[in-house]
Amino acid sequence: MITCTFEDGGTGKLRHVTVGVVLVNKEHSHVLLVRRSGKFSEPHKLAVPGGFVGRDETIEDAAVRETLEETGYNVENLRLLRINDSPNRPKEDRQNVDFVFIGEVSNKIGEHDSEIDNIKWFDLDKLPSRDEFAFDHFDNVLLYRKYLKTPFRLPVIGEIK
Repeated sequence: MITCTFEDGGTGKLRHVTVGVVLVNKEHSHVLLVRRSGKFSEPHKLAVPGGFVGRDETIEDAAVRETLEETGYNVENLRLLRINDSPNRPKEDRQNVDFVFIGEVSNKIGEHDSEIDNIKWFDLDKLPSRDEFAFDHFDNVLLYRKYLKTPFRLPVIGEIK
């Protein structure tokens, strides 16, 4: 949480804004997941690329930047999958409000940064177990898989029912 001072001098604890990208191949059959470095929360767990939104960037700009930093890939065809504003997200200490996108990989122009141990493609129908994922990222990948099978209105707002 962030402690802020308001115009009236009062203070309050506010939530962070984050982005995530369910990054898929052009055929939408595989998802690219990152394995988090041991120096961060949820060490060595799988996750979708993502992170905090910078002060002077849009959520879409942050999604593109975080994808490039964490995978080395450019991303295209971004669409908003979900806004997760639940204050009770699992394994969260900051109560992040997460904007989760769907994106397709474009060209690879670099390598992943030091926040990531490695990246790996997974068949959407043969995902690792929920226990291998950080935070609630498994739920985001499952939501996208469900959307592929029976499309519904996007974005999903709030907790997944």
